[in-house]
Amino acid sequence: MAQVFPDTNDNVNSQKIQRRDFLAKLTLGSTNLIIGSEMTKAEADGNIRRPKSADNRGVQSRIYPLFVSTWAFGKAANDAALENYQQGGSRLDAVETGIRVTEADVSNASVGVGGIPNADGVVQLDACIMDGPGHRAGSVGAIEDIAHPISVARRVMEQTPHVMLAGDGAKKFAFEQGFESANLLTEARQKEWENWLDKERKTPHSDAHDTITLLALDENGDIAAGCSTSGWGYKLPGRVGDSPIIGSGLYVDNQVGAAGCTGKGENCMRYCASFLVVESMRSGLDPQSACVAAIKRIASTDPLGLDLDIYFIALDKQGRYGAAGVGKGFQYAVTTPDSSRVLHSEAVGKGVVGVEGGNL
Repeated sequence: MAQVFPDTNDNVNSQKIQRRDFLAKLTLGSTNLIIGSEMTKAEADGNIRRPKSADNRGVQSRIYPLFVSTWAFGKAANDAALENYQQGGSRLDAVETGIRVTEADVSNASVGVGGIPNADGVVQLDACIMDGPGHRAGSVGAIEDIAHPISVARRVMEQTPHVMLAGDGAKKFAFEQGFESANLLTEARQKEWENWLDKERKTPHSDAHDTITLLALDENGDIAAGCSTSGWGYKLPGRVGDSPIIGSGLYVDNQVGAAGCTGKGENCMRYCASFLVVESMRSGLDPQSACVAAIKRIASTDPLGLDLDIYFIALDKQGRYGAAGVGKGFQYAVTTPDSSRVLHSEAVGKGVVGVEGGNL
């Protein structure tokens, strides 16, 4: 039988305290070792920037504002966001302005004007926006004839008690807010759709499903983010992807950070993927490691494993950022007042990312 010593014994109490402190330090050290080992490759590749912090892991100075976006075409969006912010715009203004640049780029087949249409030859767009303070959000799904769904999503957030409007209701609301009707189907996309009708007419196009997602962190440590897409090329009419679904295509928690997803939206939706990344950061992982952890967790559950076609970007409230995908080739853009760069993300699997921007 174990002997119980009285708490009044000062020596024993001292030993207990020392042992408790030792175990706490050992546990903390083990956690840091595990997390640190996951971050090593990302840091070596220059994919993570860290501020000074108490744990002293990957220290790097803060530079604000910070913008992180999906794909190489996100650099133009970031640059426009930075310019808007430096001219006096808010973090929300910057996010909206940056995404509007991509929405207006007719050469991009996965976002806005010039996006690949659905199976009926109609361009339907999805978008959402979130603001960290107040945990506000607005989104639109399957909206037609509107060139800038990101701006309509912001109006939903700021002018209605709702979070999401879809289809004809979203378009009616946009017109009531003063948005003008626009022809979203370009001649080039119409010809591609006609060829698809003649030759395939089977399933949505496997490579046409990219998204512009833009995350912003201002000098006050507040976060805003948005995303916009035309969705899966030749999708069934009325299909809504992950982009306007809060927690799937995008999620912001002003106490923790933000994350966005690109790739095949159905795979992000089934796992609340962006929310999963943010919660991983809440548990202590840096953004890069959180993206990797989310992919591994999803792959461990899903029958497709690492053939899921999902890619993440993330940043946290400390100014750290990172990205990861199931395959090689996913790029993301990082912009501060000091630099604007396109970086390669960490690849968890051995596959290769599809054609950027949905361009065929």
